[in-house]
Amino acid sequence: MVATTSLVDRMQDLLDNVMDPELSEISIRALGILRSVAVEDGIVVISITPTYSGCPAMGQIEDDIHAELKDLDVDYEVRTVLSPVWTTDWMTDEAAAALLRFGIAPPSPVGDKQVLQCPQCGAPQTEVLATFGSTACKALHRCLVCLEPFERFKAI
Repeated sequence: MVATTSLVDRMQDLLDNVMDPELSEISIRALGILRSVAVEDGIVVISITPTYSGCPAMGQIEDDIHAELKDLDVDYEVRTVLSPVWTTDWMTDEAAAALLRFGIAPPSPVGDKQVLQCPQCGAPQTEVLATFGSTACKALHRCLVCLEPFERFKAI
């Protein structure tokens, strides 16, 4: 069992190098897309969940996983798991901080009614410009103080 545990740990560490194609400095693990790495019947099963059903990045994420693990002599498969659905609550604090560095407001915990602050100047006076931003998982906002537009990762 120790060998299995160390293999899973090693693969999880390698998968920390797989970045979200749309948020290039945030790993799929930090975003909560990487659900699990487990051994089933001698095969390592990597389970991933899209942030949205039909997310166009999933094919690229799977390709990037294969590229990261290509030098390992390990039997593995990548499974897309749709249930339970992905939630922004699975994002790590590291992912939220990285979103802020990108100028994207991170989501509040699901059900939390926190005041949205501008990621540029920190002002709480903002407005929604569009419920969809550059991707379906973001909405477009504008700060009413600095007047800069910004995206917010939607809480799901």
